[in-house]
Amino acid sequence: MHDSTKIVRSTLTRAAAGEPLHPGPVFAAPYHTPGDPTDAPYSYARSHNPTWTALEKMIAQIESGEFVPGHEQAGERYRASALVFASGMAACTAVFGSVLRPGEIAVLPDNAYFHTRSVMKEFFEQMGVRVRYAGTANDAQGDHLQGAKLLWIETPSNPTMEICDIAALCRKAHAAGAMVAVDNTTATALGQKPLALGADFSVASDTKSMTGHSDVLLGHVATRDRELLQKIDQWRTLTGGVLGPMEAWLALRSIGTLPLRLERSSENALKISEFLKTRSEVKQVLYPGLTTHPGHEVAAKQMQYFGAVLSFELADKAAAETFFSHAKLVTEATSFGGTCTCAERRARWGGDAVPEGFIRMSAGIEEAEDLIADIAQALDAVRV
Repeated sequence: MHDSTKIVRSTLTRAAAGEPLHPGPVFAAPYHTPGDPTDAPYSYARSHNPTWTALEKMIAQIESGEFVPGHEQAGERYRASALVFASGMAACTAVFGSVLRPGEIAVLPDNAYFHTRSVMKEFFEQMGVRVRYAGTANDAQGDHLQGAKLLWIETPSNPTMEICDIAALCRKAHAAGAMVAVDNTTATALGQKPLALGADFSVASDTKSMTGHSDVLLGHVATRDRELLQKIDQWRTLTGGVLGPMEAWLALRSIGTLPLRLERSSENALKISEFLKTRSEVKQVLYPGLTTHPGHEVAAKQMQYFGAVLSFELADKAAAETFFSHAKLVTEATSFGGTCTCAERRARWGGDAVPEGFIRMSAGIEEAEDLIADIAQALDAVRV
């Protein structure tokens, strides 16, 4: 079956007369555990919950697939396992904490998500982990792998939309003895399968496009390796970065529409990007779906969808603020991947090396014609 069919049908319950089609959330802290507690499938809510289990099976199914050409097992199918977390940052931290020890080396993108860099700097570097930073574009991280324990990839990068070749970097990293984790938040597991490209971990903030309704906070880690999964599971249990059953249930409801939402938002993002390129007020447009994007060829090879996120640059802070004050269908907010189109001037946070007029936009699922008309009139105000 195609991925979209699998996703839609993955939460159906067993066909029994009178039973609901989909499972509801299970609210419990302790569970009945007479005798040996290891005989019970569930014992305590910091370790497991039936609603998590359903969500983890759904995400694992999306993350599973077939190795791509260039991998030594090309053409072979693999089965992934997934663990859910209270947030994307909890998922990221679980990989760092499970893999890295004092004195070991991690290679990160110098334009990785700001808080990923922050948690590494404020916690792991303070505990003795050594970090090398390099650019995402042109696979620059591949030149810094000697002696490394972990390579952390983010492609497309947020917010500058840079692309690297996941498969090529995985081969280099594994040859150097390093594991590879990919922050796949921007693309989602449906839009890009890092595990099929050779990565050891696929990590994402599912707060974004994966659940897509801007109302739930969660993340996940997926892997093909049972031993690595156990290490991540131990980290989650001991640190308590766990997801509530209601959040897990909301995610289950939301992911069923991921194929439709991702297809529509990706189409809208491309149409908006193509329109922005025609406007003199716009200095540059960054979207991997554009054939003019320097990473387009690689992105087209490894992505099934180019995603909802695009970035563009206006002249300065004033131009960007004028744009937002006149746009009616662009909600000014952080985060991305929701059903409504939103955008923000990224320099206001101070964590990204971007110009003052740099705007990151997340295309929603509205009619592209309406969005473009609204963006056009907002840009007209900038020009005046």
